[in-house]
Amino acid sequence: MSPPPDRAALRAVLARALADPAAAWSLGGYGAGATFRRAPGEPADLPCGGRPGLVTPRGALVLEGADALMPVAYETALGAGAWSHALALCRPVSLLPPCPAPALRELGPDAGAARAGDRDGVLFCLGLPLRQARLLVRVRGEAVRGMRAACGRPADAAVWAALPGLGAVLVAAHARARIEVVLPDAHPGPRALWFDKLLRQGRLHAATAAIPPGLAPVIHLHPPHPLTEGGDDPGRHAAFQALLARWGDPALVALKRRLLAGEAVSVPDTRAARGVARVAQAQRRWLETADGAG
Repeated sequence: MSPPPDRAALRAVLARALADPAAAWSLGGYGAGATFRRAPGEPADLPCGGRPGLVTPRGALVLEGADALMPVAYETALGAGAWSHALALCRPVSLLPPCPAPALRELGPDAGAARAGDRDGVLFCLGLPLRQARLLVRVRGEAVRGMRAACGRPADAAVWAALPGLGAVLVAAHARARIEVVLPDAHPGPRALWFDKLLRQGRLHAATAAIPPGLAPVIHLHPPHPLTEGGDDPGRHAAFQALLARWGDPALVALKRRLLAGEAVSVPDTRAARGVARVAQAQRRWLETADGAG
């Protein structure tokens, strides 16, 4: 069993990321959920009640209770010399609730809304087959009647397409944490996600994500990447490597360290190890280029 996380250290990491407009966040599971990001200079307030998070005109992020989740840092090879990185906040699979009933249903006023003024909005559960989060819709006024008329039936593409016209807010929620997305969404900014073909596979996460057995990612922090949003940034790379050293899979971290050092290493024949080898190759090439440019 993994040791419990250092909650103070995790809170510090999350607080720094909340202050960085280049950081992105996601909440949900494989095939459905929501993402949150904000533009530099975009107005942002705190959620009501002193909860950790951000509230912008386009959505909200509430991280209440996130520091009690298990942090897992990992990198994923993307091909063409690219890679991604993320810090997953996970919960034991055994503690996840079952999927909700596969039908739209009314839940009542949104007591957990990020803005106090939104707490009188009415929540409806979409009933999607997802264990890591509930995908909810908040509406008010005449839209409540329309949503009530659809209750008892499975949510489908027609319901999803109708939400922006109802002035709806999509809420992806896990326990007291949530992302709210004002619809219609637009990139870049908070986005609502529902990919039915992926969702119906019943996976907890992508096969390429190095999540330990028995854990399910609930929230992801996507720190700013060294190769995006402004180009080469060794500082961003170093910052994530510190997270990887602290919360990554120790065996995979050690394997990548040896590969980066140029040691002759026999790479285990596992998906995770092969992925690390590809990441190491891409990063070694980039680091050599960056050193040469300096």
